Amino acid sequence: MSAESATAIPRGQVDLLDFVDFSGVECLNQSTSHSLSNAIKQGYREDDGLNLESDADEQLLIHIPFNQVIKLHSIAIKGPEEDGPKTVKLFSNKEHMGFSNVNDYPPSDTVVLSPDTLKGKPVVLKYVKFQNVLSLTIFIEDNQLDSEITKVQKIALFGTTVETTDMKSLKKIEDH
Repeated sequence: MSAESATAIPRGQVDLLDFVDFSGVECLNQSTSHSLSNAIKQGYREDDGLNLESDADEQLLIHIPFNQVIKLHSIAIKGPEEDGPKTVKLFSNKEHMGFSNVNDYPPSDTVVLSPDTLKGKPVVLKYVKFQNVLSLTIFIEDNQLDSEITKVQKIALFGTTVETTDMKSLKKIEDH
Protein backbone atom coordinates (compact mmCIF):
# COMPACT_ATOMS: atom_id res chain seq x y z
CA MET A 1 0.00 0.00 0.00
CA SER A 2 1.47 3.34 -0.98
CA ALA A 3 1.76 6.21 1.46
CA GLU A 4 -0.64 8.22 -0.73
CA SER A 5 -3.47 5.69 -0.47
CA ALA A 6 -2.88 5.21 3.25
CA THR A 7 -3.30 8.90 3.97
CA ALA A 8 -6.34 9.11 1.68
CA ILE A 9 -8.48 7.01 4.04
CA PRO A 10 -10.57 9.40 6.13
CA ARG A 11 -9.87 9.25 9.87
CA GLY A 12 -11.98 6.67 11.70
CA GLN A 13 -13.06 4.97 8.46
CA VAL A 14 -11.88 1.81 6.72
CA ASP A 15 -11.65 0.75 3.09
CA LEU A 16 -14.83 -1.30 2.61
CA LEU A 17 -13.31 -3.55 -0.07
CA ASP A 18 -13.21 -6.55 2.29
CA PHE A 19 -16.99 -6.31 2.78
CA VAL A 20 -17.92 -6.34 -0.93
CA ASP A 21 -19.83 -9.44 -2.06
CA PHE A 22 -18.01 -9.90 -5.38
CA SER A 23 -20.39 -12.66 -6.52
CA GLY A 24 -23.14 -10.04 -6.90
CA VAL A 25 -21.12 -7.14 -8.33
CA GLU A 26 -22.41 -5.97 -11.72
CA CYS A 27 -21.53 -3.24 -14.19
CA LEU A 28 -23.75 -2.32 -17.14
CA ASN A 29 -22.18 -0.89 -20.32
CA GLN A 30 -18.62 -1.93 -19.45
CA SER A 31 -16.10 -2.75 -22.14
CA THR A 32 -15.33 -6.49 -22.17
CA SER A 33 -11.58 -5.79 -22.24
CA HIS A 34 -11.72 -3.06 -19.54
CA SER A 35 -14.05 -4.43 -16.85
CA LEU A 36 -15.08 -3.27 -13.38
CA SER A 37 -12.59 -5.55 -11.60
CA ASN A 38 -9.79 -3.29 -12.93
CA ALA A 39 -11.18 -0.38 -10.88
CA ILE A 40 -12.47 -2.11 -7.77
CA LYS A 41 -10.30 -5.14 -6.89
CA GLN A 42 -7.21 -4.89 -4.70
CA GLY A 43 -4.01 -4.89 -6.74
CA TYR A 44 -5.78 -4.06 -9.99
CA ARG A 45 -7.12 -0.68 -8.86
CA GLU A 46 -3.64 0.46 -7.78
CA ASP A 47 -2.30 -0.09 -11.33
CA ASP A 48 -2.81 3.12 -13.34
CA GLY A 49 -2.45 1.10 -16.55
CA LEU A 50 -5.69 -0.79 -15.83
CA ASN A 51 -9.11 0.82 -15.91
CA LEU A 52 -12.83 0.35 -16.32
CA GLU A 53 -14.15 1.75 -19.60
CA SER A 54 -17.66 2.33 -20.84
CA ASP A 55 -18.68 0.62 -24.06
CA ALA A 56 -21.62 1.99 -26.12
CA ASP A 57 -21.64 5.51 -24.60
CA GLU A 58 -20.22 7.42 -21.62
CA GLN A 59 -22.59 6.03 -18.97
CA LEU A 60 -21.84 3.24 -16.48
CA LEU A 61 -24.17 1.63 -13.95
CA ILE A 62 -22.40 -0.25 -11.17
CA HIS A 63 -24.11 -2.37 -8.49
CA ILE A 64 -22.05 -3.32 -5.42
CA PRO A 65 -23.61 -5.56 -2.75
CA PHE A 66 -21.98 -5.98 0.66
CA ASN A 67 -21.73 -9.13 2.77
CA GLN A 68 -22.86 -7.19 5.85
CA VAL A 69 -24.50 -3.87 6.67
CA ILE A 70 -22.18 -0.89 6.33
CA LYS A 71 -22.22 2.86 6.90
CA LEU A 72 -20.79 4.66 3.88
CA HIS A 73 -18.83 7.81 4.69
CA SER A 74 -17.02 8.72 1.47
CA ILE A 75 -16.10 7.59 -2.03
CA ALA A 76 -12.86 8.07 -3.93
CA ILE A 77 -12.88 7.80 -7.71
CA LYS A 78 -9.69 8.07 -9.73
CA GLY A 79 -9.76 8.71 -13.44
CA PRO A 80 -8.06 10.62 -16.26
CA GLU A 81 -8.65 14.38 -16.46
CA GLU A 82 -10.37 14.18 -19.87
CA ASP A 83 -12.35 10.92 -19.76
CA GLY A 84 -12.84 10.55 -16.00
CA PRO A 85 -16.36 10.55 -14.51
CA LYS A 86 -18.03 13.89 -13.80
CA THR A 87 -21.59 13.43 -12.49
CA VAL A 88 -21.91 10.41 -10.18
CA LYS A 89 -25.25 9.49 -8.61
CA LEU A 90 -25.28 7.11 -5.66
CA PHE A 91 -28.25 4.98 -4.63
CA SER A 92 -28.41 3.14 -1.31
CA ASN A 93 -30.17 -0.26 -1.22
CA LYS A 94 -31.75 -0.02 -4.70
CA GLU A 95 -31.90 -3.40 -6.41
CA HIS A 96 -32.45 -4.20 -10.10
CA MET A 97 -31.68 -0.79 -11.53
CA GLY A 98 -31.05 -0.38 -15.23
CA PHE A 99 -30.52 2.50 -17.62
CA SER A 100 -34.26 2.50 -18.35
CA ASN A 101 -35.27 3.19 -14.72
CA VAL A 102 -32.25 4.88 -13.11
CA ASN A 103 -33.87 8.32 -13.44
CA ASP A 104 -37.12 7.09 -11.83
CA TYR A 105 -35.51 7.17 -8.37
CA PRO A 106 -34.03 10.12 -6.49
CA PRO A 107 -30.36 9.45 -5.72
CA SER A 108 -29.23 9.22 -2.10
CA ASP A 109 -26.47 11.64 -3.09
CA THR A 110 -24.97 13.19 -6.22
CA VAL A 111 -21.28 14.00 -6.54
CA VAL A 112 -19.83 16.22 -9.26
CA LEU A 113 -16.17 15.36 -9.62
CA SER A 114 -13.55 17.94 -10.51
CA PRO A 115 -10.14 17.21 -12.05
CA ASP A 116 -8.76 17.59 -8.49
CA THR A 117 -11.08 15.01 -6.91
CA LEU A 118 -10.45 12.64 -9.86
CA LYS A 119 -6.96 12.11 -8.47
CA GLY A 120 -8.51 9.74 -5.92
CA LYS A 121 -9.34 12.27 -3.22
CA PRO A 122 -12.21 11.00 -1.01
CA VAL A 123 -15.48 12.91 -1.34
CA VAL A 124 -17.55 12.94 1.86
CA LEU A 125 -21.15 11.87 1.25
CA LYS A 126 -24.42 12.76 2.98
CA TYR A 127 -23.60 10.35 5.80
CA VAL A 128 -27.18 10.28 7.14
CA LYS A 129 -28.34 8.79 3.80
CA PHE A 130 -25.91 5.86 3.99
CA GLN A 131 -26.43 4.42 7.49
CA ASN A 132 -27.71 0.88 6.83
CA VAL A 133 -26.34 0.01 3.43
CA LEU A 134 -26.52 -3.54 2.06
CA SER A 135 -25.90 -2.48 -1.55
CA LEU A 136 -24.72 0.58 -3.43
CA THR A 137 -25.59 1.48 -7.01
CA ILE A 138 -23.28 3.97 -8.69
CA PHE A 139 -24.56 5.70 -11.83
CA ILE A 140 -21.84 7.50 -13.75
CA GLU A 141 -23.93 9.85 -15.87
CA ASP A 142 -21.25 11.68 -17.84
CA ASN A 143 -17.56 12.47 -17.99
CA GLN A 144 -15.36 15.55 -17.82
CA LEU A 145 -15.33 16.44 -21.55
CA ASP A 146 -18.59 14.74 -22.64
CA SER A 147 -16.65 12.21 -24.72
CA GLU A 148 -18.05 8.83 -25.78
CA ILE A 149 -15.93 6.72 -23.40
CA THR A 150 -15.65 7.14 -19.63
CA LYS A 151 -12.56 5.71 -17.92
CA VAL A 152 -12.29 4.86 -14.22
CA GLN A 153 -8.97 3.80 -12.74
CA LYS A 154 -10.09 3.25 -9.16
CA ILE A 155 -13.22 3.20 -7.02
CA ALA A 156 -12.72 3.06 -3.25
CA LEU A 157 -15.47 3.15 -0.65
CA PHE A 158 -14.78 4.27 2.92
CA GLY A 159 -16.95 3.79 5.98
CA THR A 160 -17.55 1.42 8.86
CA THR A 161 -19.43 -1.78 9.45
CA VAL A 162 -22.62 -1.87 11.47
CA GLU A 163 -22.27 -4.25 14.35
CA THR A 164 -25.05 -6.77 13.97
CA THR A 165 -26.02 -9.69 16.15
CA ASP A 166 -26.04 -13.11 14.54
CA MET A 167 -29.13 -14.66 16.13
CA LYS A 168 -28.07 -18.19 15.08
CA SER A 169 -24.87 -17.97 17.12
CA LEU A 170 -26.69 -17.11 20.35
CA LYS A 171 -27.15 -20.00 22.73
CA LYS A 172 -30.52 -20.55 24.29
CA ILE A 173 -30.52 -20.05 28.03
CA GLU A 174 -32.23 -22.98 29.67
CA ASP A 175 -34.50 -22.53 32.67
CA HIS A 176 -33.53 -24.53 35.74
